[in-house]
Amino acid sequence: MPCYLGIDSSTQSCKGVVIDTERGQLVLHLKVDYKEDLPAYGCPEGFLPSADKLVRHADPLMWVAALDLLFERGRGSGFDWSRVEGVSCSGQQHGSVYLNAAHAAAQWTPETPLVDQVAPLLARKTSPIWMDSSTTAECAEIAHAAGGDDRVLAITGSRATERFTGPQIRRFYKQEPQAYAATARIHLVSSFLAYLLTARADTPIDLGDGAGMNLLDLSRGDWSEELLFATAPGLRAKLPPIRPCTHVVGKIARYFVERHGFRPDAQVVISSGDNPCSLIGMGAAFPGTHVISLGTSDTYFAAMPGVRTDPQGYGHVFGNPAGGFLSLICFKNGSKTREKIAERFGLTWPEFSAAIGSTPPGNHGNLMLPYVEAEITPRVLRPEVRLYGTPEFTAWRNAAAAVRAVVEAQALSMRIHSGWIGERPTALLVTGGASENDAILQVFADVFQARLRRLAVADSAALGAAIRAAHAAGGLAWEALFARFAVPEPGAIEPNPQAATVYEQMAQQYLERLEEVSS
Repeated sequence: MPCYLGIDSSTQSCKGVVIDTERGQLVLHLKVDYKEDLPAYGCPEGFLPSADKLVRHADPLMWVAALDLLFERGRGSGFDWSRVEGVSCSGQQHGSVYLNAAHAAAQWTPETPLVDQVAPLLARKTSPIWMDSSTTAECAEIAHAAGGDDRVLAITGSRATERFTGPQIRRFYKQEPQAYAATARIHLVSSFLAYLLTARADTPIDLGDGAGMNLLDLSRGDWSEELLFATAPGLRAKLPPIRPCTHVVGKIARYFVERHGFRPDAQVVISSGDNPCSLIGMGAAFPGTHVISLGTSDTYFAAMPGVRTDPQGYGHVFGNPAGGFLSLICFKNGSKTREKIAERFGLTWPEFSAAIGSTPPGNHGNLMLPYVEAEITPRVLRPEVRLYGTPEFTAWRNAAAAVRAVVEAQALSMRIHSGWIGERPTALLVTGGASENDAILQVFADVFQARLRRLAVADSAALGAAIRAAHAAGGLAWEALFARFAVPEPGAIEPNPQAATVYEQMAQQYLERLEEVSS
């Protein structure tokens, strides 16, 4: 039976998913936890300890070791890797790996662990990851050199952003010019994984992940000369080429055939970032279907047929592996903020849900700006929670009103700050831990006036990578793959039409109050 492997190298773990496309089954699910399984690399939370809380780097050799361990566990479980006809990878977006000139001649000897062969190739011993926020100065420098934030936004789909790869490269060039000069290739985490799997020096970066670097000209599908020049000297020569998300890099390296039992003709499909892969894994690759993920941070995904950018600069545009583009908006105050409100009143989650249901849409005019921590959408620089409404509510004596207020504010913010996408969703898919809560989902359905369905997809990035491999290497249609592996749960949360006018008015009130705290 034809099988395809998807690998997701995420912040805290490496996961593998194998799908049998003929049977429509997920036949293998593997995980390597960095804290539990690879403690020697000193990244228990996915990054190295640092005195500077803005600096978040990881040891790239940990990702290499995790890849080998994942395959060893697959064999240990009895799975035959020769069943796999194609493989693709997902990598945490924005993270980067720096290799010296010797990388071009690497072939991977099966007798030696891969990590020992990769170690001498590193021009930089650590890798900045998406959590790193140390590049504020570099973002300003890049924007100034390119003609302003709006110019960077118009070219790349995002303003110069601290956690993006381009500013990280500039910081490396400024702080370690000799190490930068010795760097021959700069990979994203995703393209680094494809390089490991193929040992090909010309392993490319895909459009989906490359768009998250502040370096890619979305309209041309190639590196922007303006932004390369603004970032660091000689940068184009250090970057891989850009290729479409369906590009087949080549056959898997001999190392994996002889050491782990892969078939020699297994095809390696270009890797992508975790966000583009998740879009595929959730079956939301076509315009009209939007995805809300309610997790530690809440996120909003939507496929777009063409390039459209957020004029306020909060949203981001990446490449969609199924063609076109992907919008992504991140709201930092997600589950932790909901938890803080529950904790303040000593509520269990069933009590939290009941509190929402005990109050009507609009919450009797009570409104909250729920920024327990600094926010990126909208830009709120300092943690600040503000309450507007009845005296009982503003004095924190009305638990039910506070609970509904935090959820309504999050849903309103998501609706308002996704408006730049240019179309209202015809369907909303919801995933993440809070998606199990019917009361929360009812608020989102009412605010968006859209039907919500839950997604039961586990490890959507790894699944998306496997689906991408099946599409590019196996020639299978997206629609057929989504029908087999990304079907929403039965049932739906229907919007209350009577809430439409209430939330139209409340959205205006929210925007007026937001001006008091945002910048």
